[in-house]
Amino acid sequence: MMNHVNSLRTAVITGSTSGIGLELTRKLLSNQWQIIGLNRSPYPADDNDIQAALNTGQLRSVQANLTNYTSLRSALEQIRSQTDTVDVLFNNAGGSTPTLQYSDQGRELHFELQTVVPYIIYRELYDLLRQGRMKTVVNTSSSAFGMIKTFDLHSLERPTTFKKLFGPYATSKLALSLWTREAAMNGKPDGIRLLSADPGGNNTLKSNKASGLPFYIRPVMKLFFSPPSRGASLLHDAALGTVNHETGSFLVNNKAKRLRFTEQGSAALQRVHRIYEQNYVANKSLL
Repeated sequence: MMNHVNSLRTAVITGSTSGIGLELTRKLLSNQWQIIGLNRSPYPADDNDIQAALNTGQLRSVQANLTNYTSLRSALEQIRSQTDTVDVLFNNAGGSTPTLQYSDQGRELHFELQTVVPYIIYRELYDLLRQGRMKTVVNTSSSAFGMIKTFDLHSLERPTTFKKLFGPYATSKLALSLWTREAAMNGKPDGIRLLSADPGGNNTLKSNKASGLPFYIRPVMKLFFSPPSRGASLLHDAALGTVNHETGSFLVNNKAKRLRFTEQGSAALQRVHRIYEQNYVANKSLL
């Protein structure tokens, strides 16, 4: 079995134990991929297909609190020590909180999880991506930032106001797409392609979890939004579909769309890179 597993194409997926990420995991497993799931929570115990894949080793679970650098560092070191190549990295972990919250490093939680951490994971797995056959990174973004009228990069770490969905959630997704577009040129010489993709409106409501959605969106989501399998298909097609999108593209419905505030793209990339070097790499060297 190990020889068979090692011959499969390999994807790393964050946020893969529920919603869009879980559906993407199921889709890739059925297409004979090897999956490394990097998640805060365990996979559902009552999902027979997922548990079977865990038992065979086709699916590997690596657990970590992604917004705690000590936990994240341990998980990424585990992946690097047990993996030769990564074909596709899906930075999918995210979500919207109902209140203003901060990470263990003291940055606003959406910005940490949805802007900074995907960059850290990309950089830490860069050599494995370079060894892969597909060398593709898909960062899960959102069209929610289309509602943003102004964008102040300096306020993302410690915002003075909070608004559900169209506040830190949306601005952190915009910053993610901006650095993805900017960093794409850096990965091009090694054949690495970076994309950010909006998985569309998906009904990912959890009855037992406080929602970061405005009250008026919840009933709309229940009635009209697509099941998570729709979003999973869009992320899948961004990386593996018939259209070979240009590196750096922001995709909506698998079509490249123009990004606003691109004049701040260089500053966004510089900011996440500085955090990576000063807070993540520098602390790693001290351990």
